[in-house]
Amino acid sequence: MSTITTHVLDTSLGRPASGVPLVLAAAGGGGWRVVGKGSTDGDGRCRTLMKGKLKRGVYRLTFGVASYFKRSRRASFYPEIAIVFEVRDARHHHVPLLLSAWGYSTYRGS
Repeated sequence: MSTITTHVLDTSLGRPASGVPLVLAAAGGGGWRVVGKGSTDGDGRCRTLMKGKLKRGVYRLTFGVASYFKRSRRASFYPEIAIVFEVRDARHHHVPLLLSAWGYSTYRGS
């Protein structure tokens, strides 16, 4: 079964970001419908974000990074980061987040 997974790497510390809350939503009907929730584990990964079959469409993966930075007593520019992407095929979709307090990047992983 195809799924959506993610991991978060704190590039300023060079280690995984654990405990980052995540919400996965699918676009439809003029809005967003939550299809999964979770948080990153000790390795910065969330492998159980989605239940059910992955369907084609537009998705939004929102990372609640404010709580992660607050726990480590660091200021940050982004309270949350939303990545919107389109699923066009039935392959596995991995959406990593490379994070620092003042910026981020992402890419289509495998």
